[in-house]
Amino acid sequence: MPTVFRYQGFRFFFYSNEGDPREPVHIHVMKDGAEAKFWLRPVRPAYSAGFDRKTLRRIAAILDTRQTEIEAAWHDHFT
Repeated sequence: MPTVFRYQGFRFFFYSNEGDPREPVHIHVMKDGAEAKFWLRPVRPAYSAGFDRKTLRRIAAILDTRQTEIEAAWHDHFT
C-alpha cells in the first residue's frame, strides 16, 4: 500500500492490487479509522466508511489541487 502523501492527518494511498483489469485512476484516504475511495476524473467519492459529507468535500478539494501529482504516482507505481 504505497502512501502518496499525508496531509492534515489524512493518509492518501493506493492498494497494490487494484483489480484485474485494473480500475481507473483513484486514491484511497484514511484517517482515524475512517476510509474512502475517490475517483480522480472527475474527483468524486466511490465509497466512504466513516467520513461525513463535510469531510468528503474537504478531501475532494485536497484531491482537486493535487490531482496531477496523484496521477503521476499512480502511473509510476503501476507501469
